[in-house]
Amino acid sequence: MAKRNVVVVGGGASGMMASGQAAGLGANTLLLEKMHRPGRKLGITGKGRCNLTNVASLPEIISHFGSSGVFLRQAFHRFSNDELVAFFGDLGVPTVVERGGRVFPASGQARDVVDALTGWMRRQGVAVRRKVSVGGLLIEGRKVCGVRDSGGETYPADAVIIATGGVSYPATGSTGDGYRLARSAGHSIVAPRPALIPLETGGGVAPRLQGLSMRNVNVSVLVDDRKQGEAFGEMLFTHFGLSGPVILSLSGMVTDALNLGGRVIISIDLKPALDERKLDERLLRDLDAHGKRKFQTLLEDLLPGKLIPVCMELTGIPPDRRGHQITARERERLRAWLKDFRLEVTGTRPISEAIITAGGINTGEIDPRTMESCLVSGLYFAGEVMDIDADTGGYNLQAAFSTGWLAGRSAG
Repeated sequence: MAKRNVVVVGGGASGMMASGQAAGLGANTLLLEKMHRPGRKLGITGKGRCNLTNVASLPEIISHFGSSGVFLRQAFHRFSNDELVAFFGDLGVPTVVERGGRVFPASGQARDVVDALTGWMRRQGVAVRRKVSVGGLLIEGRKVCGVRDSGGETYPADAVIIATGGVSYPATGSTGDGYRLARSAGHSIVAPRPALIPLETGGGVAPRLQGLSMRNVNVSVLVDDRKQGEAFGEMLFTHFGLSGPVILSLSGMVTDALNLGGRVIISIDLKPALDERKLDERLLRDLDAHGKRKFQTLLEDLLPGKLIPVCMELTGIPPDRRGHQITARERERLRAWLKDFRLEVTGTRPISEAIITAGGINTGEIDPRTMESCLVSGLYFAGEVMDIDADTGGYNLQAAFSTGWLAGRSAG
């Protein structure tokens, strides 16, 4: 029996996994990568540390994908987070679990992950052609029969896997090619939009706080004065607005609200461990115990230094006001600000700066059991090119590897 020919378009996390799995089943597998080497984006994920997956239970992982979680259930059950950790362990990449269940290579180097996958693909027998941009699919009837590159060269195939990523980080090769290829096969595309992206805010507050990292804060998203969601953890002030894990996790919700014309406010609870009553009791104790101190000095026990001038300005309490002179109304303003520090969101950073892209190929047109197109036989999809996205924590890379594993084995 003749070997199957499989062409994988795109050498990111999902494409590398897919090609190695297909080759491991005996298929003649060719990986076409438009950059000078596969794994460019993978090498910079997690600030260069590569958050591979999360140790959460599968139902919890699925829940982080919202409505697209149901589509991914099959892929996650076929190739789970435990199996991914074991896979990299076998490749000589031990892992460690950090805060929030995040799984990283023990070395802390994303490069080790890329090198391990590259070596594994080579041992599996994958042929890799670099600097090849795919111009179109070759389809006869309702069956794929290969691809054509931008120079006109054709590559015959029994199966083609599109694993080209989204449109974030275009310098790594993710420029939306997969959407064009899928559309040419009759697939519909859910409008791509940024996900896991920093937010831009109005006014001059954020730039004054640039570089300040806040840990253990609770951040809420208010849309037209109604709370739409919240998250607890770490955030960062930047020259343009807000970033950090909590902000990235909430950014998809913010993007959707802005697209609908909503007024979006980020509300920061700087003292989430204390409810209103307990915070008021603490403020009273501090004011009584240090009544002769100036307000500016009293704040040093409550806030990071950079936040003190902002607090004084936004609460309207004079910096030289003594603790015993602060009125009940001023104390109430301070308490309210500590529990509800607000910044208005004016937009997101450009989609090219998004960690991942929301939107993509409509998953209703893809068989979740195989990742095969429901429209064109022999055409498969893997990773971020599909309309799947989650918040931060390693879930998106797990989806890339799981869908790549499933598409590769189905195609091979």
